[in-house]
Formats: sequence, structure tokens, C-alpha cells
Amino acid sequence: MPYMYVNLRTGQVSGAKTNPAEIGTLLLELGALSKLTGKPIYHDKARRALVALYARRSPLGLVGEEIDVESGQWVSPNSHVGGGIDSYYEYLLKASILFGDAELGAMWRASVAALDRYLADESTGALWYGQVDMTTGRRTATEFGALHAFLPGVLVLGGDVARARRLEASCFQMWQLRGIEPEVIDYRTMAIRAPGYPLRPEIIESAWYLRRATGDPAYLAMGQVFLDALVAHARTDDGFTVLTSVETMARGDLMPSYFLAETLKYLYLIFAPDDAIDLDRVVLTTEAHPLRRTW
Repeated sequence: MPYMYVNLRTGQVSGAKTNPAEIGTLLLELGALSKLTGKPIYHDKARRALVALYARRSPLGLVGEEIDVESGQWVSPNSHVGGGIDSYYEYLLKASILFGDAELGAMWRASVAALDRYLADESTGALWYGQVDMTTGRRTATEFGALHAFLPGVLVLGGDVARARRLEASCFQMWQLRGIEPEVIDYRTMAIRAPGYPLRPEIIESAWYLRRATGDPAYLAMGQVFLDALVAHARTDDGFTVLTSVETMARGDLMPSYFLAETLKYLYLIFAPDDAIDLDRVVLTTEAHPLRRTW
């Protein structure tokens, strides 16, 4: 498993304590590089890291929030589908699709079964994915946020459209609390825990996957709600900016690059014809860059 940092001049590494997303979100890009250059080393190193992390999952089939790559021991046992873990699960599935990797596909199915069993949580009739201890399954937090909202889209890719619909409905409920989504809420109380909105794309991404899979016009309407809110609250003379609070709609002074790469792209795709991207021939990375299945 890789360190977080390497000095490209000296080769010195640092950052032994890292997380599943840092370790497991390399394979699509580096695997594509191997396929296009004929040099297998990039694919093999990235896949080895992903498999090594999976091998260190708990007996319940869950990964934690932080791991030491030197000892292989977990530093934080918190298990969830939010930041620091999210794209690890995404790349198990997407790499299995892009490379026709049956072993990774089996790893994804085992992982999502563990998520559905231990993290999924019902609250007032809605489906959420909270936080548990990776070893015991004991629930440790009832928080859900903007980054967690990637999961409905990945569930669609994995074939569980019914569960994806329910979870996206919960995500939309979070968006409607203040007319634009906060970063984190407590889904038991619906209290906002982190009020910022840094122009995140995940809820929009999931709406696009669901529109493609179902043809349901409700997701077009959802896309219009997203677009109208962005224009109303985040538009500036020079672009768009983050919100420091969705409760006051106070603005920051930053437009992250992923807003162009992902948020606007997925908004466009919600309203675009289905053939704008052929999902039988293309897999989108976690930053929404399309990789063609040319091999």
C-alpha cells in the first residue's frame, strides 16, 4: 500500500498513516495508462494496493477510516461511505467493469453486502448509510453528507436500482433542508452538523445515473432544482463560488476544479441525450473523466 507522499527529487516517502480512498483510488487511471502504453507495471502496482487494502478488511467485511501502511494496522476503526473511504468502494466496482476483472467484481459484491448489512440505517422511513465500528458493527454516528451521496450512482452501476432510488430520495431530502445541501447532517434529527456547500457534485452524479437507468422524469426535475439553486446562491460575475453556510447562504471565494470537471458535467448530462456518453464503452473516474474501454 502506498504512502501518502513521495518527494519526486529524492524518492523520500512520508505519510504512513493514510486512508482507503488514498490507497484504493488509483487503478482506473494507472490501469488505463498500462493498457495504452503496454507497460503493465502501473496497473499491477495500483491493483496490488487495492487488493492489499481489501485483505485487511474486518471480519465483518468493512474497512476503517485510517490505516498505517507500514504495520498494516488500522489507526481509526470508523467505517462509513464518506470522505476518506468513498472512492475505494467506487473503484472496486468501476475497475471490475473497465478491465473485465472478475476478482474485483467479487470483492465489490462482498463489500456492498457488508455495507448494506451494517452501515445501512432506516430513519423515519428513509434509507441512510451511517457510521459503525468496523470490527463490532456497533453504530458510532448517524451522520450523512454531500460526499456520501456518491453511493446511489455506484449502486446503479452495481445493479441495485431500487436501493439507489431510496438513498437518492434521502439525499434530496438533505438538499431540501435549506434549498441546497449542507456538507454533513445528523439524519436522525435532521440537524445540520457542517453547514458549508463546497459545490459538490455527488448528488447530481447519482441523479444522472438514476435518470439513465430508469428514464424517470423525476430526475430531470431534480436536476432543475440543483441548477436553479446553484444559479440563485452560488453564481457570481466571474463563475461560481462555494458557500460557507447554507443556513445564511454566506459565500466564500473559491471555485474548486471539480466543479467544472464533475458538478457542471453531470448537470449537463442529466439534460443531455443518452448517447452523450455510452456507458457500455466508457467508465467515468471518480473525478468524472471518461476512460474508453478501447481494449
